[in-house]
Amino acid sequence: MDNKGEKAKPINQLTNEPVNYHTPVLLSEAIAGLNIKAEGIYVDCTFGGGGHSREILKALNENGRLYVFDQDADAKKNLPDDERIVFIPQNFRYLQRFLRLQKVSRVDGILADLGVSSHQFDEAERGFSIRFDAELDMRMDQRGTDTAATVLKNFTEQQLHKMFEQYGEVTNSKTLAKTIVQQRAVRPIRTINEFKLAVKDVVKGNPQKYFAQVFQALRIQVNDELGALKELLEQTTTLLQPGGRIAIITFHSLEDRIVKTFFRNGNFSENETDEVYGIKPENPFLIITKKPIVSGQDELKQNPRARSAKLRVAELK
Repeated sequence: MDNKGEKAKPINQLTNEPVNYHTPVLLSEAIAGLNIKAEGIYVDCTFGGGGHSREILKALNENGRLYVFDQDADAKKNLPDDERIVFIPQNFRYLQRFLRLQKVSRVDGILADLGVSSHQFDEAERGFSIRFDAELDMRMDQRGTDTAATVLKNFTEQQLHKMFEQYGEVTNSKTLAKTIVQQRAVRPIRTINEFKLAVKDVVKGNPQKYFAQVFQALRIQVNDELGALKELLEQTTTLLQPGGRIAIITFHSLEDRIVKTFFRNGNFSENETDEVYGIKPENPFLIITKKPIVSGQDELKQNPRARSAKLRVAELK
């Protein structure tokens, strides 16, 4: 077969790999942050295209082990042929449960890249991107029942208002919610184009930025992303070995605030001062990154989606 007419896959100059499924962000910084022990046990909570996992494997010897989680069934296609890696097709909120099934009680490092993979954005039928017309889906795990369309159909006006305000920081979230309720009473909102048409009169500012915020809110709701992140973090203090590290890459202020708070306190409850001794409980974490690490100019040229990425790293004392 003559392949001369085929377009060659672009190569990422940072990783020297084809750009197809997902380009890992802050790759070298995340691996350095984990401070990998050659014989250690590590977890990649968001396997995706496997970019971070491949770098972790390079740092492990034959006794090292890597457990990778991904709720998206498509990610398993990217699994390398390596006996040191175990793929677990689950949301990382169930981290401890499924590691115990693997007879693993403690690990030396945990990594999570919370960004939506390029693959999910680029697959029109997944309904993540405003660039295409498709069913309003947005499920990262196709086994889930609620889609973006069912949220728009079933949520009350107050619930929609709260969702867009909290998860998307949409400036006119109250007006948007009211418009959706009015429009869905006239005609169903099942596809991206139907949604755009239904709310076109209330779009504020740059339409692309506006819909990006709206879609972010819907995606977070459909996948309970912030709830899953909190559950993941709460398990880390009992999962990590003393001296073990956790590296989290976030992509918006809501995620980053959650990670920053947890690393600072070791929990999500207020660390109240002891009434008798006047001292606060000690933070179980040593914060490695006083300020979040962001992408440099070279990475931003290769991967513009990295512009909002922030890496925070902490070590269990």
